[in-house]
Amino acid sequence: MPVKVTIYDIARYANVSPSTVSRVVNNQPNVSKATRARITKLLKEYNYIPNETARSLVTQSSRMVGVLISDIRTTHHTDGIFYLQRELSRHGYSCLIYNTGTGDEEQLRSIQVLQQRKVDAAVLMGSIYQTEGMKRALKKHLSSIPVFICNGYLDLPNVYGIIADERGGVSDCVKLLAGKGRTDLAFIVNQYTPSNLLKREGFEEGMTRYCPGKTPVVVESGTSLPGVYQATQDLLRQHPAIRGIIFSEDLLAVIGIRALTEMGLKIPEDVAVIGINNSSYAEICTPTLTSLDNMLYDLSLTMAKDLYSVLQGEHINRKVMIYSEIVERQST
Repeated sequence: MPVKVTIYDIARYANVSPSTVSRVVNNQPNVSKATRARITKLLKEYNYIPNETARSLVTQSSRMVGVLISDIRTTHHTDGIFYLQRELSRHGYSCLIYNTGTGDEEQLRSIQVLQQRKVDAAVLMGSIYQTEGMKRALKKHLSSIPVFICNGYLDLPNVYGIIADERGGVSDCVKLLAGKGRTDLAFIVNQYTPSNLLKREGFEEGMTRYCPGKTPVVVESGTSLPGVYQATQDLLRQHPAIRGIIFSEDLLAVIGIRALTEMGLKIPEDVAVIGINNSSYAEICTPTLTSLDNMLYDLSLTMAKDLYSVLQGEHINRKVMIYSEIVERQST
């Protein structure tokens, strides 16, 4: 088994002090070019791997960002974590990811774990964490580190929100359908998270503005996929005049397309369909799905860059809005 080389070994081989090697390892100044080159060569030659635990004791930094996600099976949020992790790793940070569930007690325990692990910052993926319980937990356990919420915000001095304009985006979806002569519209939502409440508000505002005199139809389907299928068919049976449906997520819209097709309805000739997230589901279903792109990549990248800026002591805006865009495909 290879013997692990320490910083003291490298110092002895280079004929310098351990503190000089430490400055090179941590990319600090006050080392001559020739000495830095000699030490760097030795570090590579002996495949030196820094002891992060020891380093954290010196720097008072774990180089770790805690990331909370309510359901790791949610591909939209895991895609966001992928972009976030890649950007943070460029700056030498690792991500500690916790699947918290949706219950208050589970989420509180996750916050306590992040405190115990002494993470340098925390990221909460999704508006589901935008609650008074979470606000109290952050204030009690993580008040000394920056906390970023993806598509949400809490009014605390150390909290930053990177928010997608889904409210305005859904209103634009209504405008798109109305422009095609479709003014009898419905909105199907699986559950009322803060994000979905804003989507509903956008739908109702869009109906008032672009479909005057028409009543907005809103259906809560529940979270099960069979429930979404049934809710879509029940909607058309109860409101046969509906000519367009906006679903709160792409996956729901894909299930809705299947439900409509099996009723003998053509898409978009009989009913136009729009989803939200612009996920891979939108590209692989038949017909391909028009979707509101809430700019997850830009959201995650902005969050990672802003988080790093805060860790470097820079001042940034605590609330940033990213505007959504509609990607039109065959379903409209």
